Amino acid sequence: MKAPAVYTIAASAHFAQDLARGLLKRSGDDPVTLSSAIIYLPTRRAARGFGDAFAQVMGGAALLPEFKALGDSDEDDLLFDAAAEGLDLAPAIAPLRRQLLLAELIREWDRAGRDGTLSFAQAASLADSLAKVMDEIETQGCDLGKLKELAPPELAEHWEGVTRFLDVLHKQWPGVLAAEQKLNPAARRAAAIRALAERLEAAPPQGLILAAGSTGSLPATAELLGVIARLPAGAVVLPGLDRELDEQSWSNLDPGHPQFGLRQLLTTMKVDRADVKDWFGPPANPPREFLLRETLRPAPTTDAWRALTKSGAAEIAQGMNGIALVTAADPAQEALAIALALREALETPDRSAALVTPDRNLARRVAAEMRRWGVAIDDSGGRPLAHTTAGAFLCLLAEAADAHFAPVPLLALLKHPFARRGEDGANFRARARELDRWCLRGPRPDPGLAGITAAIAKATKGRRPPDGLAALATWWGDIAAILSPLETLFAQSEAPLTELLTTHIAAAEALACDERQDCILWQDSDGTTASELVASLLLAAENLPPLEPGSWPSLFRNLAMKTPVRAAFGQHPRLAILGPLEARLQRFELTILGGLNESSWPQAAGTDPWFSRPMRASLGLEQPERGIGLSAHDFAILAAGPCVLLTRALKADGAPTLPSRWLQRMEQLTRGLDLEAALTPAQDYAGIAARMMEVPKAEPVRRPAPTPPVAVRPRKLSVTEIETWLRDPYAIYAKHVLKLRPLDPLDVPIGPRERGTALHKALEDFIAQHPGGLPDNLEGRLSQIADVVFAQAGIPKAALAVWRPRFLGAVQGFMAVERERQETIAQSFTEITGTRVFSVPGGDFTLTGQADRIDILKDGGAAILDYKTGAIPSQPQVQELLSPQLPLEAAILAEGGFPGIGKRIAEELIYLSLADGKKAGKPMAVKDAAALALAAAEKLRQRIVWFDSDETPYLSRVRPYRTDSIGDYDHLARVREWSASGEES
Repeated sequence: MKAPAVYTIAASAHFAQDLARGLLKRSGDDPVTLSSAIIYLPTRRAARGFGDAFAQVMGGAALLPEFKALGDSDEDDLLFDAAAEGLDLAPAIAPLRRQLLLAELIREWDRAGRDGTLSFAQAASLADSLAKVMDEIETQGCDLGKLKELAPPELAEHWEGVTRFLDVLHKQWPGVLAAEQKLNPAARRAAAIRALAERLEAAPPQGLILAAGSTGSLPATAELLGVIARLPAGAVVLPGLDRELDEQSWSNLDPGHPQFGLRQLLTTMKVDRADVKDWFGPPANPPREFLLRETLRPAPTTDAWRALTKSGAAEIAQGMNGIALVTAADPAQEALAIALALREALETPDRSAALVTPDRNLARRVAAEMRRWGVAIDDSGGRPLAHTTAGAFLCLLAEAADAHFAPVPLLALLKHPFARRGEDGANFRARARELDRWCLRGPRPDPGLAGITAAIAKATKGRRPPDGLAALATWWGDIAAILSPLETLFAQSEAPLTELLTTHIAAAEALACDERQDCILWQDSDGTTASELVASLLLAAENLPPLEPGSWPSLFRNLAMKTPVRAAFGQHPRLAILGPLEARLQRFELTILGGLNESSWPQAAGTDPWFSRPMRASLGLEQPERGIGLSAHDFAILAAGPCVLLTRALKADGAPTLPSRWLQRMEQLTRGLDLEAALTPAQDYAGIAARMMEVPKAEPVRRPAPTPPVAVRPRKLSVTEIETWLRDPYAIYAKHVLKLRPLDPLDVPIGPRERGTALHKALEDFIAQHPGGLPDNLEGRLSQIADVVFAQAGIPKAALAVWRPRFLGAVQGFMAVERERQETIAQSFTEITGTRVFSVPGGDFTLTGQADRIDILKDGGAAILDYKTGAIPSQPQVQELLSPQLPLEAAILAEGGFPGIGKRIAEELIYLSLADGKKAGKPMAVKDAAALALAAAEKLRQRIVWFDSDETPYLSRVRPYRTDSIGDYDHLARVREWSASGEES
């Protein structure tokens, strides 16, 4: 057997073109010899791109070699086509089918040996990570028979449970695969590659056979490369093998070094590094390779940097030509800086450029920034299906059903552009807005579609509905008929996954029909991808046990997040956004390596939920840092390009970032040689981006001071609105002049307002039912009345569990106060409304007020009580008439404004807290009640006269209750803008 033929193409060379040139040289320009050659490449992406490079080198049309893909460890799908090689292997199990079957095994294990709380969606998430671990185990040929030895007593109990489950999986999963008549993808790939190696070794082909660009990270691939290297007409071409690295460093490589994988491969192939030759010519840019070699030098040998100050600094400086660093303030600025560099590349004819980054958020930001110039850029990673129009619609529908069609998820669904139900989209959404505004604001209606129907009926009952609202019930009835099968299915404790999917899709298709009754859901690239996911799910879900419907929305969203949507056409031919894997072996005139921060590139070594580090070592699995070495190799190859721009952001998510370890090395090296200025780009991309993002300083907004004509100013206010008028006149202007009313939020929880209303009603009923005195069982009677009121108000049990004990505590204090005052009371009036008219030059002004309770005292005077479930105003606030409610009610009473009571002087003004028993027993009596009522009336008269001038403005937040309090109209008054300038008083 001949000595192994192993070559390398330098990192700074154009791999595809140099491969073509070297093959032409070896074929002697014989087109027949060239066309009979077989070239094995790492991935299908590489196989597709190399044809163009060969054609370019050969100057046009020619008979090209046959390109085949081996597959690499970073690929999720099986790239090696075993059938094409004539190998008799069972097909690989579909990844989705495997995930669902593993999820069922995990859930069975959870139910049998644990607490059984795992949902199917949680089990599916664990199954996804478990599938990767299974692939890793089979790829590296580990023996799971050692599982029982992996959890010694000193390890946590968690790991013991994990090993028990993996042992069960080890015994049960082969039977599952046998029933499916399928193989695990990794096992099938390894078997196919080994079978190919055996066939090639037994019957070597006559023509040239090459394996190019692979790093042999799979053991089976490494074995195949060893076979090909020893074939009579075979050769292996490695990407970027560093033959100049000193022997000490080569011997001490750690898994995070870019050459570690190639050293492992050469060891497996039994080839010495000195025996590897150049495939075609010397490196294209030796100084750049020298720079990267020293930058990535193993840590134990970095003392060699000292020698560079005497000799080597000039070569480092030469290697810095064509490489620059852009440091942005944040990811948004980094994305714009990258977009500027890409846009600049378009100004040079035929210049190609690519952003290479594993950071998907950065990739999406750059693609979005490029659209400002109308440039559509090819992003190989695509967008998650869940973030597209079709995917979001399907997710919203499932989540609305799971939430029993609560207002927020239901309206999110109905306002989606695809929700049309055979109508024009604008008309449909107008109906959805009517449903939102008139029917669903405030507390959540009863659950389910029937609850929405009842809310619509309640909104139109007893009043004339707005234009078009009368037809809302019919419109909703048609939608409810579409959603009803989904609601029925979600009401079940368990349902087959196929039935959940088909019912979900049937409702989505019926809801997403346009005026021509054509379903718009499956249009465009996102619709096509969604239909493919649905078809795959239908196949994968066959014969699975039923699952709880509540798991379906999160399961579908997780799958949609992992499903990329890529544009089919319309992308720019000279620009691309690639991940490190896709960019492997490709070359561009400008290469931008983005997101060079620790935990981004390289990504942090993730936590394995299945194996601890000692367990991985015992099984023979590689440690997570091996992935850092693969990323480092990608970085070294890409950074050796002719023109390279490195980018990073100083902050991400508001927190400082650390530069990538490779950047730190490069900056330390260049700083020690006084070459840090060489990393400065020719264009200040970050500075230009910062200026583009800079918001011009605007003139600070001033406090609003509207002065409407007196004729449109309010002539009637309630006593509670008077306090608002004193503290925030702008709120009165917005409410009574502009006629604006704040909308209640959706899904408002039952809170203080409902609690106060219910307690006021309970005390009103109690006083009305016992006008002559207090019953003996006062506490029990009050509790009975309160329970009836709570039931009539429909207070949820959760709120009632908190309210009722507090109210019963408040009853204790209330009883003590009532017994003390009862002997002085002749008659009580509750929830009584009164008015008083102020005659002023601008016209009559009416003050209204509803007193919680007015007691007529036996001495002829009166007492006014106000029940508070919240905070009681302080004595100074009442005395200063900043909280003038009770004094103004006393002023109304003094003029006989409360019907059936007559003119009386309020001798007592009392605030009674119902918050708890302690506060209820300590009522606050207002001092000098009679005098305060007179002062309140006079002060109000003066305010009316003052605001009866066209020049008096309605200022915002004159005397707010607290500086952090938020009013209903603060956003309209733009309080946050002008108060920040120091104008709030």
